[in-house]
Amino acid sequence: MNYYDNFIEEFDDIEERYELVLSRIRQITHESVVKQPYGGYFTHVAAFITRIGDVLELVRKDALSDRSLSQLEAMNHGLYSDILGDNYNKSYANYRYITDEFMKDYSREKNEIKKIAQLLGFVYNEIRGMTVYAFEGRIVDITLLAELFVQIYFMFQDNFTVKELEDVIYYFENDYAEFFMSYRIREQLSPDLTFATDIVMNSDLEDVSYLYKYGEYISKNEIDTAIYLSTFTEEEIESMARTYTEGYRLGFEAAKIDLSAKKTVNIRYFLGQERMVKAAIEQFRAMGLEPICYRYAVSRINRRLISRVGYSSTVPNKQLEYDHRMDEALFLDKKLMERKLEVLRQAYRNLAHEASVYAGPAVIEVFGENPFEPVSCDANPVLDKKQQEIQVEYRTESAQIVNEYIEQDKCSFTIIAYPIPEIGDRYREIFRDTVRINTLDNELFRHIHQNIIDELDKADRVRVVGKGSNETDMLVMLHELDDPAKETNFENCVADVNIPVGEVFTSPKLTGTHGILNVSEVYLDGLRYVNLKLKFEDGKIAGYDCDNYSDHDMNQKFIRENLLGGRDTLPIGEFAIGTNTTAYVMANKYNIVYKLPILIVEKMGPHFAVGDTCYSWSEDNKLYNPDGKEIVAKDNECSILRKTDLAKAYFNCHTDITIPYDEIGGIYALHSDGTETAIIEDGRFVLPGTEKLNEPLQERI
Repeated sequence: MNYYDNFIEEFDDIEERYELVLSRIRQITHESVVKQPYGGYFTHVAAFITRIGDVLELVRKDALSDRSLSQLEAMNHGLYSDILGDNYNKSYANYRYITDEFMKDYSREKNEIKKIAQLLGFVYNEIRGMTVYAFEGRIVDITLLAELFVQIYFMFQDNFTVKELEDVIYYFENDYAEFFMSYRIREQLSPDLTFATDIVMNSDLEDVSYLYKYGEYISKNEIDTAIYLSTFTEEEIESMARTYTEGYRLGFEAAKIDLSAKKTVNIRYFLGQERMVKAAIEQFRAMGLEPICYRYAVSRINRRLISRVGYSSTVPNKQLEYDHRMDEALFLDKKLMERKLEVLRQAYRNLAHEASVYAGPAVIEVFGENPFEPVSCDANPVLDKKQQEIQVEYRTESAQIVNEYIEQDKCSFTIIAYPIPEIGDRYREIFRDTVRINTLDNELFRHIHQNIIDELDKADRVRVVGKGSNETDMLVMLHELDDPAKETNFENCVADVNIPVGEVFTSPKLTGTHGILNVSEVYLDGLRYVNLKLKFEDGKIAGYDCDNYSDHDMNQKFIRENLLGGRDTLPIGEFAIGTNTTAYVMANKYNIVYKLPILIVEKMGPHFAVGDTCYSWSEDNKLYNPDGKEIVAKDNECSILRKTDLAKAYFNCHTDITIPYDEIGGIYALHSDGTETAIIEDGRFVLPGTEKLNEPLQERI
């Protein structure tokens, strides 16, 4: 019996409740008791839930396999049609549209109508999550949301206040937090939940029909990825998977962590990659690790902004994701935060053993999606200042709970990335070149990196300056080395946890680190920033701006809400010099620089990360470079507070911002005697022993 069956046992009357509520909802599709402009909403949503009921019936009868490919495609498109493309302009999940529709109610104040529109728009978007619940057979989730919908439907048949509607949604989130959050933790830790693993291991991966078993939106990206991978030989697939799984193993070896004590690994992937994932599962099992494959969080109570952590497919509508990124503004308060923390702690307490044998994530990222620039809308829910503070507090305290049960100094990870067909007509060429980049010679880079590190360890500061229109001018303070013969500030990073190869990095001192960081264009967490400028004082952001909007205040708000996560500031957690010029040349060859993931972009020039250091929660672990020197620069003035005030030590984010080689005037190691040594000048490596890194750049010319 799997964990979901156990949940059904706890809801021993769930079958009866499901049948009753679905029967009532089927009736709503033919009723007109709710007056316009609200009636259309209830009719539409009831029709959607009815369709979900039909899907669940097919799943429970195991009848999906009887459907043809064209039937499966039509069903998938039908479930997502009202949010695709221009259809979203008239979707009840679109806050702008639903607000405009409800403004036809002339009996209420505009502010009341806006709040009603937000609450109902939120409920519909949560109900849309029933799609994936149906394919997983999650009758409890479907029933609870359906009952919420019917409860609200009855409210609209009579007089009600906005406060009463708010309360219904607030108490739904509060009352069922235990169910939704506890199940999410089980998904993340238990290998017994095998929905996705079964699809990967038991499907005919030559027949793309298997993609429709997930319930996710299936686009050309997923189909063409699966078709292309079917042209690879078994040896090629095994090799791709080996690069990924071996990188994972080497991460444990480098950190001197006993992998044999672990029993599970979380595999995160993009639909269409199942041939490689299947090979990886077999290789991980040979290491003694069972796979955990969970979907990204669907319900808002388990989700943060627009991040998708877990397996996923093409986002059907990125504007929808952006519009709903702060939906918790409709119900978040201190009491609910405390409730969530209580549930989280109990869930981990119940799964303490599973947490202790969890090894960490193995991630296959994708890149190549068309750039997305969100359109802001005043109709969208937005966290107020107090709620932003509550969220920051929740992230800090929840991270402490997680770390208590999943000790970060006993875990590792690996990340690798491949393109998706959306990247353009040369997708297959780019894919093959990406495979080559992911398998560059580790030993060659290790020796080159050592030359850079040896020079940087002689310095007490590093200066980074831009060229042309790039206004970067950063002075980075380095930690003092007590014993330079045995200690180093910089980690020699080759292709283990972070694939591909290519950077040396450190956690700099904050005090004295200052200047301007400027990038002409960068994508961070899926959002585009134009001419991003960050001003630093003593290593912390003291000012910021960009050119995304003509309005200065909108630019400030965009950066604060997204890059800073609602905070007033963030510290520099990392300074690094990327060395993978081969990746840089590939990016420019295909004109895909700004379609690459940060995983690759960070290897294509110097970069700064804002937020936590690379060593957060594991600073006391002893780490050594291949030359035997201990890496000692793992703390800064914020992270060291973990010893006295843990709540102020971590920010639970780490965002890399890379300056391309072509925008770099120079990187200089500055010595205490006033001398300096150039590492890079005019976008080229000039330090003796690094010249080979320029060869790909010369080929580009």
